[in-house]
Amino acid sequence: TIPEINAVIMKVKAVNLPAIKALPYVAAVSEDALRNGAPVDTVAATDFTNGINTWNLDAINVTNFGGARTVAYDGTGVFVAVLDTGLLDSWRQYFPEERIAEEYAISFSGGGGEVGVVSSQPNKWEHDQNSHGTHVTSTILGYSYRGTPINGVAPMATVIPVKVLNQNGSGWSSVIARGITYVADLKADGGPLEDFPVIINMSLGGPVLDDVEEAAIDYAISKGVIIVASAGNNGEAGMGYPGAYAPVISVAAAGWIGEWTVGGWWTKNVADPTNPAEFYITSFSSREKEGQDLDVAAPGSWIVGPYQVNSGQLSYYYLGGTSMASPHVAGVVALMMQKNSGLTASEVELLLQDNAIPFTHSSLTVNTPSGLEEFTWESNATGYGLVDAVSVLAVTPDP
Repeated sequence: TIPEINAVIMKVKAVNLPAIKALPYVAAVSEDALRNGAPVDTVAATDFTNGINTWNLDAINVTNFGGARTVAYDGTGVFVAVLDTGLLDSWRQYFPEERIAEEYAISFSGGGGEVGVVSSQPNKWEHDQNSHGTHVTSTILGYSYRGTPINGVAPMATVIPVKVLNQNGSGWSSVIARGITYVADLKADGGPLEDFPVIINMSLGGPVLDDVEEAAIDYAISKGVIIVASAGNNGEAGMGYPGAYAPVISVAAAGWIGEWTVGGWWTKNVADPTNPAEFYITSFSSREKEGQDLDVAAPGSWIVGPYQVNSGQLSYYYLGGTSMASPHVAGVVALMMQKNSGLTASEVELLLQDNAIPFTHSSLTVNTPSGLEEFTWESNATGYGLVDAVSVLAVTPDP
């Protein structure tokens, strides 16, 4: 059960669902919905000898060329719960221990018609074999590349790993709902994080919104939690849920014309001020359909971070997907909440929308690993535009 939202997770035959729904005390019945967090593209990154300029942070104006931060905030005092696959066994080789809230980290599993009820395994969160959650976390906090520090959007935030996806990078909406309510209870009155800003990042999604998941999101927002989620990787087929649910801050995947350069990609400098004509929306990034809500875009093409393919071996990969875009925005929200911890979810969403950089065009030819490729998109792919940390922090009100 999930008592916070009066939800019961059970294994029943599909033919019995109408009878259960007809009961006078049942508000809604739905089948457990499958969720996926797998990235679209992976390419190994091997040589960082001469240092790294992270174009993706430069693009959203968190850093400039060379890595110097351009914002006065770093996420201090803010907790970001990453609902994902958990962290690799080797996470301490990538992240400072003090940036990971081990005392609140947890794993949930189960769900689905074959598995049934949701259960928790407190320590399984740090035994991931998928790497998806580790890569997502690296965008928020930054990471160590064999001892060399790489900047993050909110490097002094504290991440709470909440494992809700399995080793294949998939999971069930009932499990995700349990993870959401768990985080909400940490933030609720009397909870250990009552006095701290709390954000949830969900780099995952599926084609339908589950009633239990929706109730969990509403519950979390009512407790003051800000929720950010990926738009999905289904292109013209439409957005994934929970990202398409209006109260959630949803994020499309953008790319930059200079993102892929063989032999020296880290020397590329994103123009200041950010020129929207140099950015595009990826073909996989889900487009907004009627009844769906797409808010902003962020870098989600060829984002480098730790991604382990062989157990025990440190490795770093370029990943592409809206899974990579979402933590950029979650990190920016952490900076906003550091400035003003009293902001509501709707206020944060409106500030991000009003201060995004609009896309001024609808096509761009870009160099990719497979050669030149033309990307095209319409307004249903961009939300309000590319997230801009400097602009949104400038208008974020003081407490």
